[in-house]
Amino acid sequence: MNDLSDEDFKRLYTFMQEKFGIDLKRKKPLIVSRLSSILESRGYTDFHDYVNDIIQKQDQDMMTTLLNKLTTNYTYFMREESHFDYLENVVMPQLAEKHKNDRMLSIWSAGCSSGEEPYNISMYLLEYFGKLGGNWDTRILATDISQNVLSKAENPKYLPESLEKLPKSWKNKYFVPIEDGYYTVSEELRRNVIFRPFNLMSPIKFKRDFDLIFCRNVMIYFDQPTKDALVKRFYDVTYPGGHLFIGHSEGLTKATCPYTYVKPAIYRKDEK
Repeated sequence: MNDLSDEDFKRLYTFMQEKFGIDLKRKKPLIVSRLSSILESRGYTDFHDYVNDIIQKQDQDMMTTLLNKLTTNYTYFMREESHFDYLENVVMPQLAEKHKNDRMLSIWSAGCSSGEEPYNISMYLLEYFGKLGGNWDTRILATDISQNVLSKAENPKYLPESLEKLPKSWKNKYFVPIEDGYYTVSEELRRNVIFRPFNLMSPIKFKRDFDLIFCRNVMIYFDQPTKDALVKRFYDVTYPGGHLFIGHSEGLTKATCPYTYVKPAIYRKDEK
């Protein structure tokens, strides 16, 4: 198979940047290594025709395969555990007080991958607000650009070792054994997470603003201007007093970040 020419490489990384925000300017070897087998299996003899079809046809199946090959949907329960400590000890008491009258929370897991993050957050919410009494709406909006990982998240299969960091009582309460030694989530947990496809480069126009946004280990694929623009859009749909959680390796630039720094990878929108 012919190599990926500089011209076609530029066309492809420009398209990925504009459509998905993903920065691949320095990833030419990765693109070649990860896509060559896909091209061969689909009958392409060179990258030129493949890049043409990606840009011109924008076929959903081809897009899904491309995204899955060039990004890593790596996630696990209790990832960056300090975030959950802060959620439990600081954020949830604040939310309980703020929403004691309407009892309606607004939480978004942006870039939810295969579901571990929103399900993990949901367990904390159900445990805390379930003890307060009353009918609290603790549902979480969970979005991802990849329909493939969303399908896995909606009907998850987890190995027992992937649940080891969770409290044993939560494993018994929120997970159900299925075939071949795997576990899936309970109906209570499943009902508490709403999965939707969403491209973070799109305008954010949901019905409500958010008390809490988790967007962890997603912006590692973005260049700084794209990251700054996304954080500004997050800020615009965060309620005053609300929080943004990002990955520990994704520090924001102080000069351009509209949020106030709270703790490593945790930011707050000041009250007006």
